[in-house]
Amino acid sequence: MPSVIVVEGLHDKIRLESVYPNANIVITNGSEISDDTIKLLQALSKTNQIIIFTDPDSPGERIRNQIALAIPSSFHAFLRKKDSISRNGKKVGIEHASKECIIESLSQVYSNQQEEDTITLADIYELGLMGMPNSGALRERIADELNIGRPNAKTFLKRVNMLQIKKEVLKSLCQKLEI
Repeated sequence: MPSVIVVEGLHDKIRLESVYPNANIVITNGSEISDDTIKLLQALSKTNQIIIFTDPDSPGERIRNQIALAIPSSFHAFLRKKDSISRNGKKVGIEHASKECIIESLSQVYSNQQEEDTITLADIYELGLMGMPNSGALRERIADELNIGRPNAKTFLKRVNMLQIKKEVLKSLCQKLEI
């Protein structure tokens, strides 16, 4: 099935086209996605794999969530924040990522659909990934290790389940990366 990659802006599109000249790319024009863009993506999803590839920041997460809600069959690619910072250190975005980082991110595409949850909210709490003073920092290190963005606890839970990660594996990561 052919793919359509969804990015936020024109500069992201230009950067992707420099890596993948024949890619099918749709831009959202920022965080206020129009109904027309959502309808276009829904229509495209009938014959294409929709890959959401937004910036690793709050607006990017908001866009990702809007599209995922409208298109539950969508797929996700994540770029690490450290790999997408501009040269002057003031901006974050796909447009600033290296060719290698873009290729790596798009080679690890995750489905929104999973058979069943492997991790529960209680597991996240038990492992110290929420509700503790260092939970956010530990969650961020594990999310970086898994290359799933920088999610809050609830989104982290969705993403580890998207990857079908077992509790034992997550526990091992917690021990390895604990602060």
